[in-house]
Amino acid sequence: MSTISRRILLLSSAALAGAAFLSPALAEDLKITIGYQTVVEPSKVPQADGAYEKATKATIDWRKFDSGADIIAAVASGSVDIGYVGSSPLAAAASRELPIQTIFVVGLIGPSEALVARNGAGIEKVADLAGKKVAVPFVSTTHYSLLAALKHENVDPKSVQILNLRPPEIAAAFSRGDIDAAYVWDPALGQIKTSGKVVLDSSQVAAWGAPTFDAWIVRTDFAQKNPEAVRDFVKVTGAAYAEYLAKPDAWSVSSPQAGKIAKLTGAKLEEVPELLKGYVFPTLEEQASEKFLGGGTVKAVAAASAFLKEQGKVDAVLPDYSKYVTSKYVTEALASN
Repeated sequence: MSTISRRILLLSSAALAGAAFLSPALAEDLKITIGYQTVVEPSKVPQADGAYEKATKATIDWRKFDSGADIIAAVASGSVDIGYVGSSPLAAAASRELPIQTIFVVGLIGPSEALVARNGAGIEKVADLAGKKVAVPFVSTTHYSLLAALKHENVDPKSVQILNLRPPEIAAAFSRGDIDAAYVWDPALGQIKTSGKVVLDSSQVAAWGAPTFDAWIVRTDFAQKNPEAVRDFVKVTGAAYAEYLAKPDAWSVSSPQAGKIAKLTGAKLEEVPELLKGYVFPTLEEQASEKFLGGGTVKAVAAASAFLKEQGKVDAVLPDYSKYVTSKYVTEALASN
């Protein structure tokens, strides 16, 4: 079966209709449900500090998810308003015309996502994956990167036993020796590194022509009813990135920022500073540029969709993905500074 279709995106018209007709909330009793993941990145600090609640004047229900695929399903059902997803699930969702908009590009993924082979599995390079059990969360950025790496190295994906596991399941299966390798992110990545070695990471896959990124998305109907809240969410997020980019070395192991990130994500405190360097984070000013939300992100989503179509993971590619990306909120956030 098509696990993408089965797991996430066989969305009933009833679910979409339910998401589209939620009654508008008054500003003073606005409630926002935000789906986040355990990725090590700067916006975990304002999340821990309650800065989003203060800026939006809303009650926020923060819900942790193991993958962007699960967040997309929650967004589709109307149970999540704003969510953190990777470029692959974003492309798959847009290709199925889910009513969402990309409002902030978190960062281009590099060493923060990697393919790790278990010690003793006999895997030294991508070509060695043939005949092996490799786990990855389906429809994630690591799934996309794994397929892209196999294609680049001329390895038939059908020769690899690719298993669909969530990050916590990957860490457990790896430690038991049930799988030979996995392509995943932290904290699971840090856990499996202790008994394995990195074969390649997403910076190498990007150099091969298949870059990946993470992003914040919003349900279109929620954004239409609560544009100020979305703007303020983007503004707080941008401020966190600006603080990190201004003095990245200040976010050291002993810093309060690193402590808050470790607590929220489950990553090892001593690894947080290095993990932050595993991304290329755009500034709020860069967000609205042609490189990102002003054009480049649309092209990136289209390219990811085309690849997923080629791999049989989505049924069709849209002629235009521009309605799924907007620079409106970063522009307004900049104007309100």
